[in-house]
Amino acid sequence: MDLSYGPEYEAFRDELRAFIAANRHRAPAAPGAAQRAGADAVAWQQLLLEHGYTARTIPRDYGGFGAEPDILTSRIIAEEFAAAGVPGGLSNQGISMLVPTLLELGTEEQKRRWIAPTLRGEIVWCQGYSEPGAGSDLAALRTSAREENGEFVINGQKIWTSTAHQADMIFCLVRTEAEALKHAGISYLIFSMKTPGIEVRPLRTMTGHAEFNETFFTDVRVPVDQIVGQRGQGWMVANATLGYERGMLGDPAALENRLAALVQLMHDERIDGVRAIDNAALCGRLVALQAEVAAMKFNGLRLLSNSLKGEPGGLAKLIVKLQSCELAHQISALAIDAMGELGLLYGGSRRERAGGSWQWNYMFQLGLIIGGGTAQIQKNIIAERGLGMPREPKLEHARAPKAEAA
Repeated sequence: MDLSYGPEYEAFRDELRAFIAANRHRAPAAPGAAQRAGADAVAWQQLLLEHGYTARTIPRDYGGFGAEPDILTSRIIAEEFAAAGVPGGLSNQGISMLVPTLLELGTEEQKRRWIAPTLRGEIVWCQGYSEPGAGSDLAALRTSAREENGEFVINGQKIWTSTAHQADMIFCLVRTEAEALKHAGISYLIFSMKTPGIEVRPLRTMTGHAEFNETFFTDVRVPVDQIVGQRGQGWMVANATLGYERGMLGDPAALENRLAALVQLMHDERIDGVRAIDNAALCGRLVALQAEVAAMKFNGLRLLSNSLKGEPGGLAKLIVKLQSCELAHQISALAIDAMGELGLLYGGSRRERAGGSWQWNYMFQLGLIIGGGTAQIQKNIIAERGLGMPREPKLEHARAPKAEAA
């Protein structure tokens, strides 16, 4: 059976391999924690943009490469960067979530103003969605924005705001229509994090780092034209962004990279003098993970095919975030077990492996099973929207019996 892609695509693969071989020394090291991209990562991103190895199908007018969509070319790019263990460009909230949202729903002015500098890594974005009383029930958000003299005046609080302490801009959900129904009164605003009235307080997690933040808004003034979509359409726009977020968190290329690093680790580490890869129990877990990562890879190809045809992803799309986040956590868990007692070391120990990145990822990825839509919420979505099962019943609050008439 011939599974090659054909001469044209194999020529493209050879070209890409030559590029990686000639330039891999310029690729940045993967950061150990969620943080703003450094100068080396921004320079690498620019090089990939110039050659069309990232943002390949985004129009040139908006800073992309402008190539026609091609499922096999996209697959080859992902395969080769994963096989080489080289990062395939920046992936963050601005590039992976806001840019496709603007391409789909933004105005021409918004696309030209924001997409190119975001792709180049010049602008870092954060997401203002969750609130202390509106996490899984996002539509219950209470951060308000009243209109006054051509500006929205924002007051309220967001929480779990990733990268807010380093971000230049925020895309934020606010309630602009106080009297509207819960889902109908929300608007989607974009504005600078340097706007007066914004306070950011980092939240330290069990990783020891502060990837998340509390963000407070006190009379923050934003021009009324800095809105994506129309007033009251924010729930629709937000759901588009959430779809792209789940795609970012479920990137099969990232899983392949982590799996390749795990295989190398298991060849290098020894437990009681035996390579981890030769331990039957550990090797069995590795083979199971390889099968699941392969399944996610081909599910990603199916989704890409659907996207190019303009077809909905259906159930195949709904499982991506849930499965990928759990798989990423299981990969890190196996890596820690493969190190034996050294897997417990973290925080600068002299015998620590890979700068503690496996331990950091294990703890951080546990959080991602909750972030971006908890596993429980994802299972409900899969059951109700994908499998057509009845919605989970909601118990009515018990009512006190009416007093009998005298």
